[in-house]
Amino acid sequence: MKGLLVVNAFVGSDKFMELFAMLQEAAGKQEMELIRKTGDEMWVELAEQDYRLEGTYDFCLFWDKDVKLARALELSGLRVFNSASAIAACDDKAKTFLALKLHKDICMPRTYISPKKFHRDGLVSERFLQSIKEQLGFPCVVKECMGSFGQQVHLAHSEEELCSIIQEIGERDYMVQEYIQTSEGRDVRLQVVGKKVIASMYRYNDADFRANVTNGGSMRPIRPDEAWESMALAACEYLGLDFAGVDILYGEGEKPVLCEVNSNAHFKNLYACTGINAADEIMMYIKEEIAR
Repeated sequence: MKGLLVVNAFVGSDKFMELFAMLQEAAGKQEMELIRKTGDEMWVELAEQDYRLEGTYDFCLFWDKDVKLARALELSGLRVFNSASAIAACDDKAKTFLALKLHKDICMPRTYISPKKFHRDGLVSERFLQSIKEQLGFPCVVKECMGSFGQQVHLAHSEEELCSIIQEIGERDYMVQEYIQTSEGRDVRLQVVGKKVIASMYRYNDADFRANVTNGGSMRPIRPDEAWESMALAACEYLGLDFAGVDILYGEGEKPVLCEVNSNAHFKNLYACTGINAADEIMMYIKEEIAR
């Protein structure tokens, strides 16, 4: 069985390279060949073959955020893990929120989504600000809709700080969310593959409201309550995901509050923390799905 691992041509850090190597090694354990190619290589290959790759590969493991490319590969006849629509729903946090909002088993922070804008003049209206002040209060969380590792997430303690953050974000889309004080500096990452949670870790940071390990947080293994696992599995099902990292906050009374869903979650820290290799689980899942 031969598969395609699509990665971004412009990421070359050790963290990414190690992750790609883990996936290829895991494929080898399943007697599968996993050929790594960059997105730009695949656009060329698709064009050269008139956008028909059926029969060339048995599947595609898509570890990029180029949704158009993922869709082109699907149209060429490949089964893509995760699908283009699932990646699109996770890559934009506002789309994730809207996709899950009406599901009663998914609790999320109260959220304001930025209106569409075409230039920096008038980045936010007075009514928008006034409603945030009245309904969310301060501090509140400002998230750029597209971002990773918690680096585009900010805490605004006042109206002045909120306006400054919005001004800095500029034309990029963002959300303003209720601050879950009970989860300050802590959350849980649950790794889902197929219809099961394969591993979870508790992340905590005494020096930052964000718990991400990349931002200096620490981690330890945890077995969440059934309600937490159920929420993670439900979110992945509603978003159409084959696998994902789901981040959940501690609400009032330790009830789970969904933070975000990562379709291409890095799992090296999870492996270091729990000893469970998500790459192995992902490749076993893909092999089973392709054999159906």
